[in-house]
Amino acid sequence: MQQSFHPRHFALVPAAGSGSRMGAGLPKQYLPLLGQPLIRHALATLCATPEIDQVFVVLSVDDSHWARHDWSEMSPKLVPLFCGGPTRADSVLAGLRAIAHDVAATDWVLVHDAARPCLASWHVERLIRELGHDDCGGILALPMADTLKRADEQRRIVETVARDRLWRAQTPQMFRYVVLRRALESAHGVTDEASAIEAAGLRPRLIEGDTTNLKVTWPLDLHLAEWILLHREGVVQ
Repeated sequence: MQQSFHPRHFALVPAAGSGSRMGAGLPKQYLPLLGQPLIRHALATLCATPEIDQVFVVLSVDDSHWARHDWSEMSPKLVPLFCGGPTRADSVLAGLRAIAHDVAATDWVLVHDAARPCLASWHVERLIRELGHDDCGGILALPMADTLKRADEQRRIVETVARDRLWRAQTPQMFRYVVLRRALESAHGVTDEASAIEAAGLRPRLIEGDTTNLKVTWPLDLHLAEWILLHREGVVQ
Protein backbone atom coordinates (compact mmCIF):
# COMPACT_ATOMS: atom_id res chain seq x y z
CA MET A 1 0.00 0.00 0.00
CA GLN A 2 1.36 3.41 -0.96
CA GLN A 3 2.17 5.96 1.71
CA SER A 4 0.93 9.52 1.36
CA PHE A 5 1.77 12.58 3.45
CA HIS A 6 -1.21 14.43 2.02
CA PRO A 7 -4.35 12.29 1.89
CA ARG A 8 -5.83 11.97 -1.57
CA HIS A 9 -9.47 11.48 -2.56
CA PHE A 10 -10.74 8.50 -4.53
CA ALA A 11 -14.30 7.89 -5.69
CA LEU A 12 -15.73 4.38 -5.74
CA VAL A 13 -19.06 3.72 -7.47
CA PRO A 14 -20.64 0.27 -6.94
CA ALA A 15 -22.59 -0.58 -10.11
CA ALA A 16 -23.06 -4.34 -10.17
CA GLY A 17 -26.79 -4.37 -9.37
CA SER A 18 -29.70 -5.23 -11.64
CA GLY A 19 -32.13 -2.50 -10.56
CA SER A 20 -35.10 -4.90 -10.53
CA ARG A 21 -37.54 -2.36 -9.06
CA MET A 22 -37.35 -0.33 -12.26
CA GLY A 23 -39.07 -3.14 -14.16
CA ALA A 24 -36.72 -2.73 -17.13
CA GLY A 25 -34.80 -5.35 -19.06
CA LEU A 26 -31.62 -3.33 -18.67
CA PRO A 27 -29.60 -2.87 -15.46
CA LYS A 28 -30.65 0.46 -13.94
CA GLN A 29 -27.21 2.03 -14.26
CA TYR A 30 -27.41 1.69 -18.05
CA LEU A 31 -30.93 3.04 -18.56
CA PRO A 32 -30.93 6.01 -20.96
CA LEU A 33 -31.01 9.46 -19.37
CA LEU A 34 -30.71 12.44 -21.72
CA GLY A 35 -29.18 10.20 -24.37
CA GLN A 36 -26.51 8.71 -22.08
CA PRO A 37 -26.36 5.75 -19.66
CA LEU A 38 -27.72 6.86 -16.29
CA ILE A 39 -24.41 6.13 -14.54
CA ARG A 40 -22.44 8.34 -16.93
CA HIS A 41 -23.77 11.57 -15.40
CA ALA A 42 -22.39 10.92 -11.92
CA LEU A 43 -19.13 9.50 -13.28
CA ALA A 44 -18.64 12.61 -15.39
CA THR A 45 -19.17 14.85 -12.36
CA LEU A 46 -16.71 12.87 -10.25
CA CYS A 47 -14.10 12.83 -13.01
CA ALA A 48 -14.50 16.57 -13.52
CA THR A 49 -14.00 17.37 -9.83
CA PRO A 50 -10.35 18.44 -9.37
CA GLU A 51 -10.21 17.19 -5.77
CA ILE A 52 -10.89 13.60 -6.91
CA ASP A 53 -7.69 11.82 -7.95
CA GLN A 54 -9.23 8.67 -9.43
CA VAL A 55 -12.70 7.26 -10.02
CA PHE A 56 -13.25 3.50 -9.73
CA VAL A 57 -16.52 1.94 -10.89
CA VAL A 58 -17.21 -1.56 -9.58
CA LEU A 59 -19.04 -3.68 -12.16
CA SER A 60 -20.37 -7.20 -12.21
CA VAL A 61 -17.82 -9.80 -13.29
CA ASP A 62 -20.06 -10.66 -16.25
CA ASP A 63 -21.07 -7.10 -17.17
CA SER A 64 -21.65 -7.03 -20.93
CA HIS A 65 -22.95 -3.45 -21.19
CA TRP A 66 -19.95 -1.36 -20.15
CA ALA A 67 -17.96 -2.09 -23.30
CA ARG A 68 -20.88 -0.99 -25.50
CA HIS A 69 -20.34 2.66 -24.52
CA ASP A 70 -17.48 5.07 -25.10
CA TRP A 71 -15.90 6.22 -21.83
CA SER A 72 -12.67 7.51 -23.36
CA GLU A 73 -13.32 11.17 -22.54
CA MET A 74 -13.01 10.27 -18.85
CA SER A 75 -9.75 8.34 -19.28
CA PRO A 76 -7.38 7.79 -17.58
CA LYS A 77 -9.17 9.07 -14.45
CA LEU A 78 -12.00 6.53 -14.76
CA VAL A 79 -11.07 2.90 -14.03
CA PRO A 80 -13.56 -0.02 -14.30
CA LEU A 81 -13.20 -2.91 -11.86
CA PHE A 82 -15.01 -6.13 -12.82
CA CYS A 83 -15.27 -7.58 -9.33
CA GLY A 84 -18.75 -6.66 -8.08
CA GLY A 85 -20.70 -8.87 -5.70
CA PRO A 86 -24.37 -9.67 -5.03
CA THR A 87 -24.89 -6.74 -2.62
CA ARG A 88 -23.75 -3.13 -2.44
CA ALA A 89 -21.54 -3.90 0.57
CA ASP A 90 -19.98 -6.86 -1.26
CA SER A 91 -19.20 -4.69 -4.27
CA VAL A 92 -17.72 -1.85 -2.22
CA LEU A 93 -15.55 -4.24 -0.24
CA ALA A 94 -14.40 -6.02 -3.41
CA GLY A 95 -13.53 -2.64 -4.91
CA LEU A 96 -11.57 -1.62 -1.83
CA ARG A 97 -9.60 -4.85 -1.97
CA ALA A 98 -8.91 -4.37 -5.68
CA ILE A 99 -7.42 -0.88 -5.20
CA ALA A 100 -5.35 -1.75 -2.12
CA HIS A 101 -2.04 -1.17 -3.93
CA ASP A 102 -3.12 2.19 -5.35
CA VAL A 103 -4.50 3.82 -2.21
CA ALA A 104 -2.84 4.71 1.09
CA ALA A 105 -4.41 3.79 4.42
CA THR A 106 -5.21 7.43 5.25
CA ASP A 107 -6.55 8.38 1.81
CA TRP A 108 -10.23 9.24 1.58
CA VAL A 109 -12.72 7.09 -0.33
CA LEU A 110 -16.00 8.64 -1.47
CA VAL A 111 -18.57 5.94 -2.21
CA HIS A 112 -21.37 7.11 -4.48
CA ASP A 113 -24.56 5.38 -5.65
CA ALA A 114 -24.58 4.58 -9.37
CA ALA A 115 -28.30 5.45 -9.26
CA ARG A 116 -27.74 9.08 -8.19
CA PRO A 117 -27.12 10.70 -11.59
CA CYS A 118 -27.79 14.27 -10.44
CA LEU A 119 -24.66 14.54 -8.33
CA ALA A 120 -23.20 18.03 -8.70
CA SER A 121 -19.68 19.29 -8.19
CA TRP A 122 -20.77 21.38 -5.21
CA HIS A 123 -22.05 18.24 -3.44
CA VAL A 124 -18.60 16.65 -3.71
CA GLU A 125 -16.70 19.82 -2.88
CA ARG A 126 -18.82 20.53 0.22
CA LEU A 127 -18.32 17.00 1.53
CA ILE A 128 -14.56 17.16 1.06
CA ARG A 129 -14.33 20.64 2.56
CA GLU A 130 -16.43 19.84 5.65
CA LEU A 131 -14.80 16.47 6.40
CA GLY A 132 -11.19 17.19 5.49
CA HIS A 133 -10.06 17.35 9.12
CA ASP A 134 -12.67 15.06 10.65
CA ASP A 135 -11.41 12.02 12.56
CA CYS A 136 -14.23 9.78 11.38
CA GLY A 137 -15.67 10.98 8.07
CA GLY A 138 -19.30 11.33 7.14
CA ILE A 139 -22.04 11.44 4.54
CA LEU A 140 -24.29 13.77 2.62
CA ALA A 141 -27.79 13.68 4.07
CA LEU A 142 -31.06 15.59 4.33
CA PRO A 143 -33.03 16.36 7.51
CA MET A 144 -36.49 14.80 7.37
CA ALA A 145 -39.25 17.24 6.46
CA ASP A 146 -42.21 14.88 6.03
CA THR A 147 -44.37 13.45 8.79
CA LEU A 148 -43.40 9.78 9.25
CA LYS A 149 -45.86 6.93 9.75
CA ARG A 150 -45.16 3.37 10.86
CA ALA A 151 -47.47 0.78 9.25
CA ASP A 152 -48.58 -2.77 9.98
CA GLU A 153 -48.74 -5.65 7.50
CA GLN A 154 -52.04 -4.31 6.08
CA ARG A 155 -50.52 -0.86 5.54
CA ARG A 156 -52.60 0.68 8.27
CA ILE A 157 -50.96 3.32 10.44
CA VAL A 158 -49.66 2.03 13.74
CA GLU A 159 -48.05 5.23 14.94
CA THR A 160 -46.60 8.58 13.95
CA VAL A 161 -42.83 8.63 14.29
CA ALA A 162 -41.16 11.77 15.60
CA ARG A 163 -38.94 13.20 12.86
CA ASP A 164 -36.72 15.22 15.21
CA ARG A 165 -33.05 14.56 14.42
CA LEU A 166 -33.92 12.09 11.64
CA TRP A 167 -31.98 12.40 8.39
CA ARG A 168 -32.19 10.72 4.98
CA ALA A 169 -28.83 9.30 3.98
CA GLN A 170 -27.44 10.23 0.58
CA THR A 171 -24.10 9.72 -1.14
CA PRO A 172 -21.22 10.23 -1.51
CA GLN A 173 -20.22 8.76 1.84
CA MET A 174 -16.62 9.62 2.68
CA PHE A 175 -14.28 7.67 4.96
CA ARG A 176 -10.58 6.84 5.28
CA TYR A 177 -9.64 3.80 3.20
CA VAL A 178 -8.37 1.68 6.09
CA VAL A 179 -11.28 2.59 8.38
CA LEU A 180 -13.90 1.79 5.75
CA ARG A 181 -12.29 -1.47 4.67
CA ARG A 182 -11.96 -2.75 8.24
CA ALA A 183 -15.55 -1.78 8.99
CA LEU A 184 -16.91 -3.58 5.92
CA GLU A 185 -14.76 -6.65 6.58
CA SER A 186 -16.57 -7.00 9.92
CA ALA A 187 -20.07 -5.77 9.06
CA HIS A 188 -22.94 -7.95 7.90
CA GLY A 189 -26.18 -6.94 6.20
CA VAL A 190 -25.44 -3.21 6.05
CA THR A 191 -27.12 -1.11 3.37
CA ASP A 192 -24.62 1.74 3.30
CA GLU A 193 -21.05 2.49 4.36
CA ALA A 194 -22.08 4.67 7.30
CA SER A 195 -23.89 1.69 8.84
CA ALA A 196 -20.67 -0.32 8.77
CA ILE A 197 -18.76 2.58 10.34
CA GLU A 198 -21.44 2.90 13.04
CA ALA A 199 -21.21 -0.84 13.75
CA ALA A 200 -17.49 -0.32 14.35
CA GLY A 201 -18.34 2.13 17.14
CA LEU A 202 -17.71 5.38 15.27
CA ARG A 203 -20.08 8.30 14.67
CA PRO A 204 -20.01 9.71 11.12
CA ARG A 205 -20.90 13.35 10.57
CA LEU A 206 -23.95 14.44 8.61
CA ILE A 207 -23.24 17.06 5.94
CA GLU A 208 -26.41 18.64 4.60
CA GLY A 209 -26.97 18.06 0.91
CA ASP A 210 -30.04 18.97 -1.15
CA THR A 211 -33.03 17.28 -2.74
CA THR A 212 -31.59 17.40 -6.27
CA ASN A 213 -29.20 14.57 -5.38
CA LEU A 214 -32.01 12.06 -5.76
CA LYS A 215 -31.73 8.31 -6.11
CA VAL A 216 -33.43 6.75 -9.12
CA THR A 217 -35.45 3.83 -7.76
CA TRP A 218 -38.80 3.92 -9.58
CA PRO A 219 -39.61 4.75 -13.24
CA LEU A 220 -40.95 8.22 -12.33
CA ASP A 221 -37.57 9.08 -10.80
CA LEU A 222 -36.01 9.03 -14.27
CA HIS A 223 -38.26 11.90 -15.32
CA LEU A 224 -37.39 13.85 -12.17
CA ALA A 225 -33.68 13.30 -12.77
CA GLU A 226 -34.04 14.50 -16.35
CA TRP A 227 -35.80 17.67 -15.21
CA ILE A 228 -33.11 18.39 -12.62
CA LEU A 229 -30.26 17.93 -15.08
CA LEU A 230 -31.94 20.09 -17.71
CA HIS A 231 -32.72 22.96 -15.32
CA ARG A 232 -29.58 22.95 -13.15
CA GLU A 233 -27.34 25.08 -15.37
CA GLY A 234 -26.25 28.27 -13.65
CA VAL A 235 -27.10 27.14 -10.12
CA VAL A 236 -24.51 28.38 -7.62
CA GLN A 237 -23.97 26.82 -4.20
